Amino acid sequence: MHHFSSENVTGPDEYYGIDPLWSPSDNIYPARDAERSQHSFDYVGTRFIASLEAPIGLFDSGAGGLTILSALRQELPCENYIYFGDTAHCPYGLRSDPDVIELSCQVSQFLIDQGAKLIVVACNTASQAALNTLRATFAVPFVGVVPAVKTAARVTKKGRIGIAVTNQAAKALYLRQLIDEFAEGIEVYAVGCPELVTLVEQGELDGSGVEEVVRHALQPLLTKDVDVIVLGCTHFPALRPVVERITNHRVQVIDSGSAIARRTRSVLDAEALIRQANSASANGELQLWCSGNPAAFSAISSKLLGYPVVATQATL
Repeated sequence: MHHFSSENVTGPDEYYGIDPLWSPSDNIYPARDAERSQHSFDYVGTRFIASLEAPIGLFDSGAGGLTILSALRQELPCENYIYFGDTAHCPYGLRSDPDVIELSCQVSQFLIDQGAKLIVVACNTASQAALNTLRATFAVPFVGVVPAVKTAARVTKKGRIGIAVTNQAAKALYLRQLIDEFAEGIEVYAVGCPELVTLVEQGELDGSGVEEVVRHALQPLLTKDVDVIVLGCTHFPALRPVVERITNHRVQVIDSGSAIARRTRSVLDAEALIRQANSASANGELQLWCSGNPAAFSAISSKLLGYPVVATQATL
């Protein structure tokens, strides 16, 4: 038997295996035809076709998904990217599932209208709540994130893992199902840390004050003597150095940016959609959009990515 303790639970990050094509069996949240774009009608029942030059789209409620973008650009440097931070509605982790589904559909439609050939749902909450609806509504391939329970259970030596998550305890059942499947015999503890999302969105990534907040947020996990902590939100890897410091580097810290990047490569390869380098443009371009204040989002994005970027505001 495993032990499971949760507090404001959602899922940590690991890639989610996505079929690149929509099929009726995927339609868990049926989408009315009136809600589907003409673009999706053009492709339903046919093989998805896109240009190699078309960008990979990503979205998150804010800047957290930029940690996934960084991993993608390492794995697939030649690709063009378009990222949307829905900062006007951040954080998703405190919203209801219907709200998250609606917002995710709106953002995905925007990315498809910009020509995205694949969309990475770089947000745990949106992946959990909206992925099935997105796959049933749009014909482009989707890659999402789910809790890295399987990975954590595989690497723990003490048999005790912690999961730092963001949203409400209503998600506990979903996480419990994953634990039942992948972590039998493992003690799993989950704690909600929405304050860490706030730190990242404010660009506060280090310093004594940040360390104090992170230490307080993770204390329920540390008192359980876990030897693995899964970062359960795409915002959290931005705070990885702080997490490692407060655990004295004695706890393995897992995030799944690289796994998501590998999955994205696999899906693009299966569809023959990988953009190859050429002499004119070896590295791909990045477009950055947000629904909130573009100046603020440009500043935090530049800080997280480590190079200057300028965001454009888009109204959904």
